Amino acid sequence: MSFTLIGKHEKDSRNNRDGFVTAMLDLMEKDSKVMHVDCDLENCINTGKLAKAFPEQTVNAGIAEANAMGVAAGLVATGRTVFMHSFGCFASRRAFDQAFMSAAYAKLPVHVIGSDPGVCAAYNGGTHMPFEDCALYMSVPEAVVIDPVDYAQINCLTKKLAASGKFSYMRMIRKGFTTVYGDGSDFEIGKGVTLKEGKDVAIIASGIMVDEALKAQEQLAAEGISAKVIDMFTWKPLDEQLILDSAAECGAIVTAENHQVKVGLGSAVANVVIKNNPVPMEMVGVEDRFGQVGAESFLREEYGLTAAHIVEAAKKAIARKNG
Repeated sequence: MSFTLIGKHEKDSRNNRDGFVTAMLDLMEKDSKVMHVDCDLENCINTGKLAKAFPEQTVNAGIAEANAMGVAAGLVATGRTVFMHSFGCFASRRAFDQAFMSAAYAKLPVHVIGSDPGVCAAYNGGTHMPFEDCALYMSVPEAVVIDPVDYAQINCLTKKLAASGKFSYMRMIRKGFTTVYGDGSDFEIGKGVTLKEGKDVAIIASGIMVDEALKAQEQLAAEGISAKVIDMFTWKPLDEQLILDSAAECGAIVTAENHQVKVGLGSAVANVVIKNNPVPMEMVGVEDRFGQVGAESFLREEYGLTAAHIVEAAKKAIARKNG
């Protein structure tokens, strides 16, 4: 694993979805057995490029996610490597039974892509705002669950998933993302990335919250507080050793996620900490709420998904540590 940290808190001029599409174009060119199944969302995710370049390797299953999952599983059963996409809410809630039974239970490693996770759904509103998608897929035995942050990371991980032979679910921000990593960065599924070293508190984040964690680290440093920052992009299998090392080094942990904390990254990290090395821990994320319509900037404030909320949580965890 090797990476270049950009960390300038700047929006990328590209769309994040194209990190996926460019990876798929490369995979399809190299292997005719790599296929993509979409749910009539080619314009939304830009996978029309795949259909144009490799029409025999793409399937539009229509607005029928459960059927699309069955089609994907069937293609895998014939020896194909298959990615299946829909909006995160539909790729999880609507197609979950087929994902569980037709794919995962049958040992058919479909790679499910759920776009517009959490507040990234923005004006699509509460019905399209998945705060529980990763929780569903984390309940699937032996599944891989990933919450990537930017173009470089999703480009790399798409290729890693294709070679993994594991049933998987990966969230994907479609556009409007902040660059964290330089192109060509390499990641290992199941291994967290330490972006900043620190000794007072460890901030464990993923997805859109990674950049917020880096902002929080800077704000804390200005106040003389040393924060370690970890990008825990793989929620399952979780990098338990990195969590335990961070708990021992820092004595306090904050998690940050664009998801329901009680059934997401925060709860997964807590399960590791409480069994092995209990330390004060705070969770930043969605607290048992449904989604709503609004600009992403408004929704981040509304659901407490900002650097300021991470800073507040870090100070609280450190205060608990110090008694």
